[in-house]
Amino acid sequence: MLVRMRVLSLLILVFSSLGIAGDKKKIVLPAYVLKARTVLVLIDPDAGTSMTSPLANKTAQEDVEKALMKWGRLTPVLEGQPADLVITVRKSSEKLVQPTIGGEPTNDRPIIVQQTDNSIRIGAQQGHPVGAPQSTTQDTRPRPGMEAAPPEDVFVVYDGSRGPRPDGTPVWHYMAKNGLRSPDVPAVAEFRKIIEAAEKEKKGKP
Repeated sequence: MLVRMRVLSLLILVFSSLGIAGDKKKIVLPAYVLKARTVLVLIDPDAGTSMTSPLANKTAQEDVEKALMKWGRLTPVLEGQPADLVITVRKSSEKLVQPTIGGEPTNDRPIIVQQTDNSIRIGAQQGHPVGAPQSTTQDTRPRPGMEAAPPEDVFVVYDGSRGPRPDGTPVWHYMAKNGLRSPDVPAVAEFRKIIEAAEKEKKGKP
């Protein structure tokens, strides 16, 4: 049986260089984040499918999109559509190492129907998104593996102008136990706070 271990040391190293998310003492966000109005929410492409909770990441993805819709500032879009920001999510298994199924198309979403208290979103993804890796060069057959990951939920924000797949250094991140928990989704709430605080700070400057 093929066993594949994914260790997120590089991701953790990047996070440590960014400081603590939500630090109110120093609010530094690029202008494009404050101007952003569209967002693409993806499951972390490096995340395997949990054998014990196979829908955990997809549920977290949808919960984040619903929370963003409820906020109203950022409009979720599908792959292939322009996005100012890209957010990746990864649900914790509450274990440092867990068995997973790799090779599955984690972000394949042919039809989407989402409803909040005051809005409804219906969409369909057609064809292969521009800029996305071609599946013909990858082994997409389901295969068992082992995955090492942070024991917390992970929410990472990237510059969407780089394309539909996360690239470069994240502009903001949030890691916390139950950080992607529905219905409040603390990660989105914290992202909202940091943006609103940055805007207030910007207005207060001469």
